[in-house]
Amino acid sequence: MMALVPRSLAFDLTRAEVLATGNVVPDPARCVQCGICSYNCPLGLDVRAYAWRDEPIADAHCLTCGQCVARCPRGALRFAPTAAQKRGGC
Repeated sequence: MMALVPRSLAFDLTRAEVLATGNVVPDPARCVQCGICSYNCPLGLDVRAYAWRDEPIADAHCLTCGQCVARCPRGALRFAPTAAQKRGGC
């Protein structure tokens, strides 16, 4: 069935699912506060500050593009389901 969906639309559907169901979550024990995550954020979010506070990046402007996750040299960031999804909500 996926072959019938245009490639660009398939990407958007996947991205929409991520936006609706997940956040970027830091592991402060692995974070060395280098700032590479914040530097690579296309919207200029201070991802490093979220890691410092051990909080998921729940900023409404976060695109969940994954640049911070991909660029972190220590693997301190990951995608995780939101609390609503863990409970089985929407």
